[in-house]
Amino acid sequence: MYLNNIIEAIGNTPLVKLNSVTDGIKGTILAKVEYVNPGNSVKDRMAVKMIEDAEKAGLLKPGGTIIEGTSGNTGMGLALTAIARGYKCIFVMSDKQSKEKQDILRAVGAQVVVCPVDVAPEDPRSYYSVAKRLSEETPNSFYPNQYDNMSNTAAHYEGTGPEIWKQTEGTITHLACGVGTGGTICGTAQYLKEQNPAVVAVGLDTYGSVFKKYKETGIFDENEIYPYKTEGIGEDILPKNVNFDLIDLFIKVTDQDAALMTRRLAKEEGLFVGWSCGSAVHGALEYAREHLKEDDTMVIILPDHGTRYLGKIYNDDWMREQGWL
Repeated sequence: MYLNNIIEAIGNTPLVKLNSVTDGIKGTILAKVEYVNPGNSVKDRMAVKMIEDAEKAGLLKPGGTIIEGTSGNTGMGLALTAIARGYKCIFVMSDKQSKEKQDILRAVGAQVVVCPVDVAPEDPRSYYSVAKRLSEETPNSFYPNQYDNMSNTAAHYEGTGPEIWKQTEGTITHLACGVGTGGTICGTAQYLKEQNPAVVAVGLDTYGSVFKKYKETGIFDENEIYPYKTEGIGEDILPKNVNFDLIDLFIKVTDQDAALMTRRLAKEEGLFVGWSCGSAVHGALEYAREHLKEDDTMVIILPDHGTRYLGKIYNDDWMREQGWL
């Protein structure tokens, strides 16, 4: 048996029990290891779905160009899909993203445009604005817009959610997941809550992001927005894929706590994962210590792979410069 192309390898990722970092916590803590996807991240799932849905709707035509703003992982998923389907890619990233992410995208044939991170979303220099402008200027192009494209949520409703339900044999009581575009947690939570409305969805946020306060107060507070280093979670906008009704609560995690937990996962669990995976696990375990009971099962989604962060959190010199080692 063989696959016809690399994108057929997406999905059906393993669920792995955490044993060391969970010391003293009641219940079972399982990690959904998404770096096993061919593009090494959970974003492969929604990248394929966004492209397939665009093709069906006639928005993406043969030989077209896919243009997207990405922190790196969605770009990789889109690039692999583009190779399999015969499209070109232009990806727009902020300059806070690791050099590894930029180099990986170029390696798979994409053109990469880098924009400043410390500008407002509506600023013409922001990566949101530049991606939108390039899509308007480029003939026969498609701008997926992962933030507001509901195919993002649908990919996880159709794939990630059913996989977790089947793998836990319906015993899952808690889902924990970092929130960026919102598609992963909301699509997965929607499916799981339809099977069992008592499933609790814990969203992991970062300091410098608007989500937690917005969930708790309904106020979009611009004072909550300031630069942070963790990549791939938190936002200074409210994406359409973030359905706050499906996320029961948010926990914020600092850049440092996230980085240190990421390194622990590599050393203690053999999971060589990305930075936001540390955010997800640190925040989820903080919640679990207080709330989990013996017969509870929590699944934490680990979105990506450590190779994206070799120059940052896995670099001792860089960590010392931050004052984190």
